[in-house]
Amino acid sequence: MSLYLIGDVQGCDSALGRLLDEIAFSPSRDRLILLGDLVNRGPASLAVLRRVMAFDGAATCVLGNHDLHLLAVALGLRKTRKDDTLDDILNAPDLDALLDWLRQRPLALHEAGVLMVHAGVLPQWTLAQTLALAREVEAELHGPDWTVLLALMYGNEPDCWDDELHGPGRLRVIINAFTRLRFCTADGHMDFKAKHGVAIAPPPGLLPWFDVPDRRTRNDIIAFGHWSTLGWLERPDVIALDTGCVWGGCLTAVRLGATPQQRERFQLRCPQAQQPG
Repeated sequence: MSLYLIGDVQGCDSALGRLLDEIAFSPSRDRLILLGDLVNRGPASLAVLRRVMAFDGAATCVLGNHDLHLLAVALGLRKTRKDDTLDDILNAPDLDALLDWLRQRPLALHEAGVLMVHAGVLPQWTLAQTLALAREVEAELHGPDWTVLLALMYGNEPDCWDDELHGPGRLRVIINAFTRLRFCTADGHMDFKAKHGVAIAPPPGLLPWFDVPDRRTRNDIIAFGHWSTLGWLERPDVIALDTGCVWGGCLTAVRLGATPQQRERFQLRCPQAQQPG
């Protein structure tokens, strides 16, 4: 059995299908985890959802910001944006089943010695705390009052973690870290404006979340997506897998091995008529 991770698909079903053919993925033998943002901006979000759902237990994803946006739009909690491409899902006859499957996905997974999230992990969190905080939000999202969570999750405040946080603010910080984080300060204050890669110096006082000194998960391996301008990055402690498929870049998969040296990367060019935004 092989375990594959794939970065942000964002509605690029043709590219996903070709990449799965390239790696010879077999749902009867292998396991697939997608790192969030299955939908939006690309041309075939409905097809992506249906493809992954059809794999049943052989495939899952962690939730990304675009996936949560779809849930909020479908419930009438948010309006569609001009660059959204969600109409095929919103008009699908099985919309309720699609939304129910999506909201049951986790915010974080830990398998084969790798922590998987969509965006990032705050520097104050240990591995165990990261997983426990993900379960807090998932319990709300999987429960009968899940629509309340979606109505309360929007906003940039609070912008840092405090163990004393409670209520909507606590849940909002957790969601923002898992689905929106790129840069933060050394003491974990999140920034939601800077979106460029690390080749350009960040604004004063900001660091990529994975470069914060004394980050408590620095001895853990974390795989994430979300950051297309960062692109492919592999270090002993991080694997970045959003390589900008929907912007004309690549869709990237990694086959995990028993050791980091045994990992294998696969990339497939994915031209799309989109511009970053």
